[in-house]
Amino acid sequence: MKLTIIAVGTLKEKYYREACAEYLKRMTVMRPVEMVEIAEETLKAEAVPALVEQALAREGQRILSRIRNDDLVVALSPAGKTMDSPAFSLAIDPAASPESKRMVFVIGSSHGLSSEVYARSRWLLSLGPMTFPHQLARVLLLEQLYRGQMIAQGRTYHK
Repeated sequence: MKLTIIAVGTLKEKYYREACAEYLKRMTVMRPVEMVEIAEETLKAEAVPALVEQALAREGQRILSRIRNDDLVVALSPAGKTMDSPAFSLAIDPAASPESKRMVFVIGSSHGLSSEVYARSRWLLSLGPMTFPHQLARVLLLEQLYRGQMIAQGRTYHK
């Protein structure tokens, strides 16, 4: 099963880009990960909730246009399930979802994701109770995907 990350926005900071590139490079030999960036809607800091919802809906349409019918979709959300690395390794094992050819992780903007994207997701994943910048969420997710592969292969990185 192929792994894809759909993320809203671009990585502006060099250190985030370099960290992501490092984990993508490490994953290449095990289970390549495709990174897809979706344009983020521009909102003023004091945007009213109705404008935020409209922006999320537009971002959600762009996200959903990149998702296939047979994809297993996992949305990152503070309300999602937390799990330790060994459990995550099992969750991303292709044998856990043989009907899917691709597992797609979706990272929203700082405002989150549209209700349509959440509804399309098989499960929600939380990186923990702390709040992280959505750019850092990419790095954390890539690191955990790498760690999960190392655990699955019985290699020592994960200790």
